[in-house]
Amino acid sequence: MLGYISAGKMGSSPSGARFFKYEVVGIRQNDETDKTEYQIRSSGSQFVIVPYNRMNQEMQRINRMGGKIVSIEPMTTDNTVSEAEGE
Repeated sequence: MLGYISAGKMGSSPSGARFFKYEVVGIRQNDETDKTEYQIRSSGSQFVIVPYNRMNQEMQRINRMGGKIVSIEPMTTDNTVSEAEGE
């Protein structure tokens, strides 16, 4: 499964250190994704890790690419470590 991190500025506030994992389906190649330097996979779920302060922008970007967010989970230190070991 494809996963990537949508990084933003880390603020000094507690919300700047919080991350969320989106599970996204249905992203397809279109005018928006043609701006990237890589092709979008046509497989099922993709996972996107997003900082709290960029959640809204990332939701809008996923929507423009034709994707649908099927779940949002908060990331914890335990999740981050187990995700890195699992891949």
